[in-house]
Amino acid sequence: MKSILREKREALGISQVRLGSLSGLANNVISDFERGARRPWPRARKALARALRVPEAELFPEVGVEAGEGGVQNGH
Repeated sequence: MKSILREKREALGISQVRLGSLSGLANNVISDFERGARRPWPRARKALARALRVPEAELFPEVGVEAGEGGVQNGH
């Protein structure tokens, strides 16, 4: 089963290297995320969503909506 991240990236026709450049993440880290070998941390999720121009919840529905995205932030 392909990851949503990989599906979105491929739909845009960009490589992991290009996504790394757009998001500020190393392409090997993106590969790990796509394979499920590593779970993306909050800043990485936000950077990937920005780079792919999709809502973070669309890329990572298992995480759900975080504070600051229509919710109440906890003092941050």
